[in-house]
Amino acid sequence: MWTAQTRRRLSADVPAAPDEVRVFYCDLHNMTKVHPLVMSVHCEKHQIGPDGDYRDYRIDDRIPLGPLALRVRYRASVLLAPDGVAHTRARQFPQVQLDGTVTFTPAAAGTTITECIDISAPRPLAGYTVRQAVKAHTAMLARIGDYFRSNPD
Repeated sequence: MWTAQTRRRLSADVPAAPDEVRVFYCDLHNMTKVHPLVMSVHCEKHQIGPDGDYRDYRIDDRIPLGPLALRVRYRASVLLAPDGVAHTRARQFPQVQLDGTVTFTPAAAGTTITECIDISAPRPLAGYTVRQAVKAHTAMLARIGDYFRSNPD
């Protein structure tokens, strides 16, 4: 088989109400503030239907390669379902795929964000892809908490 697949589960506590955190997370324009690789975000489609609030984006990332950074453009989407669960999808060359399910659970500190991410990549890139995705999403979740601590309103 040419691709490898794995699932990772990441979570973090955020000092804000679930609805606030959900709205922030699901608008990928906010990722330029908290995701360590995202350089720019452009929403190409937004529609609300019976399945929920759907947005399709074009994202520019910087992928670290030693002392250099490779600029990568890819497609990502978020479907915020009526039950409050976010379903995410990112497609990147060459055949790198991230599919996530994100929940926003009330917690004593505010909200626990939990991401379950299915990662698929060509075998030669799989280890690197998983390490970078986990590292970036772990930092992103921590920075979302920092963002709400710095902007309590």
